[in-house]
Amino acid sequence: MTPDPTSGPVRLLVMDVDSTLIEQEVIELLADHAGTRAEVTEVTERAMRGEIDFGASLRERVATLAGVPVEAFADVRARATFTPGVRELVAEAHRRGWEVGLVSGGFEEIVADLAAELGITRFRANRLEVADGRLTGRTTGPVVDRAAKEVALREFAAELGLPMSATIAVGDGANDLDMIGAAGIGVAFAAKPVVRAQAPYGVDGPRIDAVLDVVDRVDAAR
Repeated sequence: MTPDPTSGPVRLLVMDVDSTLIEQEVIELLADHAGTRAEVTEVTERAMRGEIDFGASLRERVATLAGVPVEAFADVRARATFTPGVRELVAEAHRRGWEVGLVSGGFEEIVADLAAELGITRFRANRLEVADGRLTGRTTGPVVDRAAKEVALREFAAELGLPMSATIAVGDGANDLDMIGAAGIGVAFAAKPVVRAQAPYGVDGPRIDAVLDVVDRVDAAR
């Protein structure tokens, strides 16, 4: 039976963006324009494995982007590709009357466009500071880190009048662990070993719409 969409969302699905919603890491695509891809990739991998603090790793990586022109955003968006099954997952979630949101340690300059393409209006991400048409090597505003992702999930649910038991969180890196643990159904997708070991549920990929099978199995067991 299809839920009545006029009665309000019955679930909230929140996804990470880099290496979850899309197949790439946006900061690595931006680093191509700065000539710092190898350095940034190494720090990203350490952060996603939980070996270093995300906030510190973000500052270190963003600093290497100083001087990159804002025109690079268009190239990065063109190179970012949705993970197989993303369109199907979002479409089915909407069909079921769910709200879908994105929470990213990446950048709003790219996330906003990805969200719009999928019909998602609720998202939270970092913002890059720009001066004279070039990146300064700093972010602006509150940093969206591991703790902030969980806060965003809780705030989205509260705004929708949903209990946390009605939330689903999907991510791949260590900075997703808090929101995965807080969600009613927390799913590690194609995740780093530390995440797969701690997440209640896992989908190895390659298709992210397999998350629907996890939700349906959990519901059937209740």
